[in-house]
Amino acid sequence: MTIVLGKPGADGLSRIVDVLREWQYDGAPMQLHPGDLGWFWRFGAEATAAAVRTWSRNGRILAVGLLDGATLLRLTIAPDAVRDEELAQQLIEDVTGPERGVLVEGEVSVEAPTGALVQDLLFENGWITDEPWTPLRRDLAEPVKDPGVRIKVIGPEQVDMRTAVQRASFDRSTFTDDHWHAMAAGLPYADARCLVAYDDQGNAVAAVTVWSAGPGKPGLLEPMGVHREHRRHGYGKAITVAAAAALQELGSSSAIVYTPSANVAAVTTYEAAGFQRLPEIRDLRRTCRSQGPPG
Repeated sequence: MTIVLGKPGADGLSRIVDVLREWQYDGAPMQLHPGDLGWFWRFGAEATAAAVRTWSRNGRILAVGLLDGATLLRLTIAPDAVRDEELAQQLIEDVTGPERGVLVEGEVSVEAPTGALVQDLLFENGWITDEPWTPLRRDLAEPVKDPGVRIKVIGPEQVDMRTAVQRASFDRSTFTDDHWHAMAAGLPYADARCLVAYDDQGNAVAAVTVWSAGPGKPGLLEPMGVHREHRRHGYGKAITVAAAAALQELGSSSAIVYTPSANVAAVTTYEAAGFQRLPEIRDLRRTCRSQGPPG
């Protein structure tokens, strides 16, 4: 049997979203979520398709990768194939092989589910661990309390408010109204919501986008940010609680998020909102010496 590396094209993204939804379950290692694809969709369907890779056997997709720039491959694998030797060997060859390496030359990283065989093989090939990330999870079996601030679900008429908070929350953000409309037109956004929190004076102070993977499956927060002029007032906790409530309304079994462990303020905020810290995860990185051009 042969593992085939593929590129879905824009018309194949629907299948990729469905596959990622199918692979989500409570207790799974942190992995690529439909919401990750949904957030990337702000650059448009064509750009999203160009960043996606699949690995299939006999027509069945066994692994999906998302190129987040030229130096990071976010890789996830079907739950019953995480220790598949043929798949792992082919992933190594396709990701770093000199003939058709998915990643370009230079310092590159691979994000793969904890416990996947491909991680073991990357270690054997000289890869090392990168900076730690902290995953967090909140169970949604019990009702979520009121966040204590005014929360608004953002539609097309309030896009400028959502994008402005995003840009005021992240120094290098390029999120525009056009990006929001492209994201909202994407397939994953059918199960997503954008929320904005307001203070008592009516200022937009925090924002989040939440992504459901379907009823009974974990939902994702990506991204969450607090306006730089309104920090240290509890708005991060409030918008995170509101995010959990929104995912509960969408039928999610739990809410998940992860952030660099060095971002202590973010970890503390999520814990204050009822999320439980899970064991740290790390990408693997190395300097690729001889790669082909990006696919």
